[in-house]
Amino acid sequence: MKFKYLFLLFTVLLVFSCDTNDDDYEFVTVATPELMSKSEFRKSVDISSPKNIEEAGKIYVYGNYIFVNDVNRGIHILDNTNPRFPKAIKYIQIPGNEDISVKDNYLFADSATDLVVFDISNINLISEVERLEDVFNVYDLQVPNEAQTLDYSNYNYEEDIIVGWTLKQERRKKIDDRLVDFASDVAFNTTRAESTTGTGGSLARFQIVDNYLYTVGTNEMAIFNIQNLSSPTLETTQYAGWNIETMFEADDYLYLGSTNGMYIYSIDNPVAPEFISEFTHWEGCDPVVVDGDYAYLTLRGGNMCGQDESVLEVIDISDKYNPTLAARYELENPYGLGIKEDMLFVCDGTAGLKLFNKSNPLDVKQVRALKNVQSKDVIPLQNSLLMIGGNKLYQYEYLQNNVSLISTYSLD
Repeated sequence: MKFKYLFLLFTVLLVFSCDTNDDDYEFVTVATPELMSKSEFRKSVDISSPKNIEEAGKIYVYGNYIFVNDVNRGIHILDNTNPRFPKAIKYIQIPGNEDISVKDNYLFADSATDLVVFDISNINLISEVERLEDVFNVYDLQVPNEAQTLDYSNYNYEEDIIVGWTLKQERRKKIDDRLVDFASDVAFNTTRAESTTGTGGSLARFQIVDNYLYTVGTNEMAIFNIQNLSSPTLETTQYAGWNIETMFEADDYLYLGSTNGMYIYSIDNPVAPEFISEFTHWEGCDPVVVDGDYAYLTLRGGNMCGQDESVLEVIDISDKYNPTLAARYELENPYGLGIKEDMLFVCDGTAGLKLFNKSNPLDVKQVRALKNVQSKDVIPLQNSLLMIGGNKLYQYEYLQNNVSLISTYSLD
C-alpha cells in the first residue's frame, strides 16, 4: 500500500518536473470574450439625459448639434447654438457604436453587426425607427493590447456579440508567432443642395452621398439605399481592401485610408463602387482628406501602427488611375486632419494642432503650432474649426494663418 502511494507521488512529481522544465511551454496573456446574446444586445438601446463620457471617439456635426461618440457605448449630443457655451442635452446608448451619419433628421449608426436608424427631428423626443440586423460582418472588437492570444472557444458568432474581454495568464505550449495573426477586427462569413447632411471628421467610416450610405469595415464596403430614410435597405457588400480605417468622399470618388495605402473608388455607379487604383506606402495608421488634385494623408508609426516614422504625405491624384507621391513632411504623432481653403489642419497627437499653408501643394509650409493641446481629429466648418483630443472638445475661429480659441468643453 505504501509502495502504491509512493509510486503515485513519484509519478506526479516526475510529470510536474518534466512539464515545468520543458522549454516548449511559456506563460501567455489570454483574452477571453465577454458575451451578450444578440437578442439582449438589441434591446439595450436607450435614450436618456446627458451622461459623462468614458472614452471620447469620433465627432460629427449636424446643424447646431455636435455628436460625440463614446467608444463602443453610444452617442452624446451637444447643443452648439452658442459655441462659447456648448451644452450636453441627450445621450443615446448604442452598444458597439463607432460611426454615425445624419441626413434630413435621420441618424444612421452602427451597433456592432447592425445598422440602427433614429428619428432626431425632435431632439427632445428621439426614437429608434429601424434596425437592419447582421449587415456588418466586421466590427471593432476592442481586443486589449496586452492580449497575446484569443480564446473563442465559447463564442457563437451567429448568436453572440462580444462586449468586453477578460485577461488571464495561462501556461501554454509555444507556437510559431509567424503563423498567428491577431487583429482588433474579425470578419465572419455569414448632400446635395436639396437635402441636409452632416459633416464628420477624417477618421469617419460612414459617408452619405445623395441617396446612398457608404460604410467600410476592415476589408468590406457596405452600400445602403437611404432614399426612404426611415427604412434603408442594404444594396450590396463588396471587398474594399486590406485593413481599411477611414473613408473620405470628394467629387464622386471614395478615398479609403488603410494601414498600407490609399484605395480610390469611383461611385459613378452608386450601387457598385468601382476600384480605380491604389497608392501604397509602408505600414502605418492612415486617415486621408482630399482637395482638388491632391490627397493629404498622415501616417502614424509606433505602437500597433507599424513603422517608427510618422509623416504627412501629399499625393497627386490628378490621374486617378496613377496616384503618385508629391511631397512628404515629418510629424511626431499624427491622427486626423482637415482642410479649409488654403489651410491644412493636422492633429499631431501629443504634439498639438499644426497649421499648414497648402496654397502650393508641392511646398506645404507649417505656419503655426498649438502645442498646449492634445489633438485627435478636426472638422473644419464654414465659420469655425472643431477639434477633439484628450477628452476635450475645442472650438476655434479662423484667423489669417492662425486660429483663436472660442471655447473648451470637457468631455469627462
